[in-house]
Amino acid sequence: MRVPLSWLREYVDLPATETGRDVQAKLIAAGLEVETVEQLGAGLKGPLVVGEVLAVEELTEFKKPIRYCQVDVGRGKDDPQNIVCGATNFAVGDKVVVVLPGAELPGGFAISARKTYGHVSEGMICSASELGMSDDHAGIIVLPPEHEAGSDAIELLELVDEVLDIAVTPDRGYCLSMRGIARETATAYGLPLRDPALLDVPGPNSHGHPVQVADPAGCDRFTARTVTGVRPGTHSPLWLQRRLQKAGMRPISLAVDITNYVMLELGQPLHAYDRSRLDGPIGVRRAEPGEKLVTLDGTRRVLDPEDLVITDSRGPIGLAGVMGGANTEIADAGADPETGDSTGGTTEIVIEAAHFDPVSVARTARRHKLSSEASRRFERGVDPEAASAAAQRTVDLLVLLAGGSAEAGVTEFVKPSGPHTITLRADHPDRVAGVAYGRETVVRRLQQVGCDVYGQDELVVTVPSWRPDLTDPNDLAEEVIRLEGYENLPSTLPRPPAGRGLTGRQRLHRRVGRALAGSGYTEAPNYPFIGEAVLDQLGLEPDDPRRTVVTLVNPLSDAEPALRTTLLPGLLAALRRNHGRGEHDLALFETGLVFRPTGAEKPAVRLPVDRRPTDEELAGLEASLPAQPRRAAVVLAGSRGRAGWWGGGEGANWADAVEAGRTVAREAGVELVVRRDQHAPWHPGRCAALLAVADGAEVLLGHAGELHPRAVKALGLPERTCAMEIDLDRLEQAAPGPVRAPRISTYPVATQDVALVVDSGVAAADVEAALRSGAGELLESLRLFDVFTGEQLGEDRKSLAYALRFRAADRTLTVEEATAARDAAVAAAAERTGAVLRG
Repeated sequence: MRVPLSWLREYVDLPATETGRDVQAKLIAAGLEVETVEQLGAGLKGPLVVGEVLAVEELTEFKKPIRYCQVDVGRGKDDPQNIVCGATNFAVGDKVVVVLPGAELPGGFAISARKTYGHVSEGMICSASELGMSDDHAGIIVLPPEHEAGSDAIELLELVDEVLDIAVTPDRGYCLSMRGIARETATAYGLPLRDPALLDVPGPNSHGHPVQVADPAGCDRFTARTVTGVRPGTHSPLWLQRRLQKAGMRPISLAVDITNYVMLELGQPLHAYDRSRLDGPIGVRRAEPGEKLVTLDGTRRVLDPEDLVITDSRGPIGLAGVMGGANTEIADAGADPETGDSTGGTTEIVIEAAHFDPVSVARTARRHKLSSEASRRFERGVDPEAASAAAQRTVDLLVLLAGGSAEAGVTEFVKPSGPHTITLRADHPDRVAGVAYGRETVVRRLQQVGCDVYGQDELVVTVPSWRPDLTDPNDLAEEVIRLEGYENLPSTLPRPPAGRGLTGRQRLHRRVGRALAGSGYTEAPNYPFIGEAVLDQLGLEPDDPRRTVVTLVNPLSDAEPALRTTLLPGLLAALRRNHGRGEHDLALFETGLVFRPTGAEKPAVRLPVDRRPTDEELAGLEASLPAQPRRAAVVLAGSRGRAGWWGGGEGANWADAVEAGRTVAREAGVELVVRRDQHAPWHPGRCAALLAVADGAEVLLGHAGELHPRAVKALGLPERTCAMEIDLDRLEQAAPGPVRAPRISTYPVATQDVALVVDSGVAAADVEAALRSGAGELLESLRLFDVFTGEQLGEDRKSLAYALRFRAADRTLTVEEATAARDAAVAAAAERTGAVLRG
């Protein structure tokens, strides 16, 4: 919301010395987000005057239109100013804005007499963009004829002003109006407010334009007023145009400008209909299936049955609270080329001031991707009691500025409803803030908000109609605290009970992050949202559990409406983005939650805010949530080592992804079992299942390897991209206990190497498991260091070479003991896998 300070002063008598910065500080202290204070006219120096065009000479020897003009700038017609101008939207007799030599325009553009296009130009005829009024640079400003030549254009056009740019949060919809900002300003300064909504409004009668509301839940108030005898083609006065421009809106036509002006002033969106284009009564109902509407932006829209629409006897004529239809638009007037008299155009206008359901308007605006100034206000909450005043204000301005006459008929539909009241203890804000405000302060602050307050120790508060966000005692407490000043709240540190620290789950999470970062991976957190398209690109089967997602009711993006079931989509998108920006050697990781619904979730429960929830209520809330396992994942592409004079960089491959899984598992004290597997989106021949042994059974923790070429192509990733994903919760459950620091033995190690020949279908993990079980407790570590195939081994045979390290905790092993342990390991491998010791 852009708030011109000059306009704000009409409702609050601010001290003359108060600047925009001062008002900004006051409003920020009151809880508003005033982002900037724009200084309009900064750097502008006169003389800038009104000029009358006396003569125009067309210079035809140039490729573009150039005119040499004589302009009266207040010195008399016998002493005109000669100015060269390239605009063509003015004629002799028009009043224009002229900047004279010695002046300076915004941006440090100094004006002087200079020779151009063969003539001396003594100044410049200005456009709106050159004066910083708007971005319109299509032509120069043509003023109404009543302004005298030589008068000060800086004051006339209100070029010097300050504009506060306020980011209005969704709960403060009343601040999307000058009335709302003026109320906050008056409260902040302790000054009275001149409420622009306090108007004499005639009561409803049966003579107004007929209105039929078929959906009172969607429209609980509708006011219709009619103005006749409007002069078509009448332009908005300069003061009205300038206020709209300062507020960030573009002047269009008088009727539209007036409705926009009243909306900015009172916060009530309005719509103006050409009565001659209406057919029958105005109606409000839900759209019927298949109905269509051409909105004011020229788009033909297919309506949804949930859309609230404005109708006449022919069908829809507008999307309620969002945008009107083109078939009842106010028509511009033409002009007789001989007399100049206006012809045609709208002469009878029906004004609509209604209150629509915020949720309905918000959903319609989102459904049609059609956000408007009206929908922004309705979906944040509009004062329903302001509709009649806004209609009256619009009628008054149309009568004053367009020469119209207000019809006596007033149509008003109102759904019966009572005021909203809240009961709270007088000391409730004190207990919330930890500050002793006292009853008098609480009552005074609530009254400043607009509430009616009754009672002593227990207060009965009637909430004002423009504050639909005030629904419970804590909302009222927040208002008291806000107006008393957040900066006045004491700073107190919480005192947690002694002996509590991070949980085991949290400690594992942190250790995993540090270990991966220490291994050269860069953490890349991502939003936890995905869409159906990325699951297709990953190549997941239709029955894959990862396709069962939790869909958000109000997603940030329609392309990603669901919560992730795997960490890979976000990480792979980050890898692709960085690769596209020239970073080709990438190793990224992320730790976080995924969301895996089972279908057994119960309906969500709403917890109370006035007390601590019971254990049963918390259990009910937990039962409504999907499973949320904690995962760790990595993605790799390019080289794992930097190339240099010492040689080329080693490319990242599936083994690096598997090693990342081992790195994670070591932080839990778990020794991984790695087996060949097939699992999308990994390459079927380069995919490893990561398992752990718990209670004698293998538990699947995750997968690692090289991604499938089809997934790489679909996602636009570098060739041979690798990935690993592991379940940290299962890893923690498989952990044997607390991770202990490694014990350093004082006794030497005995190393024995063995090469075993097995069938090519035998997994190395099975051979390794057999060696471990046979070697016994003397085996300290086991490492596969070579895999060999060749003709001398025979068809479908392979050789696996292992390095076995033996060590005793209490003595130095003899050669015989180490050899015996090795032989026992080989015997176990032979028995369980058919391995033969290679000669």
